[in-house]
Amino acid sequence: MTMPRKTVLTFLVATLVAGCGGRDDVTLSRIRHTGNGPDEFSIIPGKPLQTPEDLGSLPAPNPGGSNLTDQNPLADGVAALGGNPAGGVASNGALVNHANRFGATTPAIRQTLSAEDKALRQAHGRVDVLRFLPGDDYVQAYRREWLDAYAEERYLRNRGVVTPASPPPPK
Repeated sequence: MTMPRKTVLTFLVATLVAGCGGRDDVTLSRIRHTGNGPDEFSIIPGKPLQTPEDLGSLPAPNPGGSNLTDQNPLADGVAALGGNPAGGVASNGALVNHANRFGATTPAIRQTLSAEDKALRQAHGRVDVLRFLPGDDYVQAYRREWLDAYAEERYLRNRGVVTPASPPPPK
């Protein structure tokens, strides 16, 4: 006794449609941590140890608290830009004004970018359901967003913009 073709086709279509649903958050990168060691992307190296000029100037030990070798990206960035990391916004007015010279930034930029990224990942995830070979879907989803560095360099040089970090144009 054989099954009718319509029944087999119906089951096949139902199986394909069932595989397309139920994905709330699509993950495009297929990077998997398979080893038993630490995750190298979660480790933040500390600053190098240094002997202070005066041991009496060291802060009191604070178990579980921060120490002098802990990274502080915000303060390090302010210091790298010439500001005072301990001063806050009030003492770094010139730095803040220089950063805002082209207009104020959008306060909710992180939430806006997160929503746009989620919409793009979900749209790409619905289209790329039938991919059988292993690979990184991130490349396919964001391919249209990438800049071609060489084309951009030619564009700028043709308009007379100096690009000192680039090699000189071929002769």
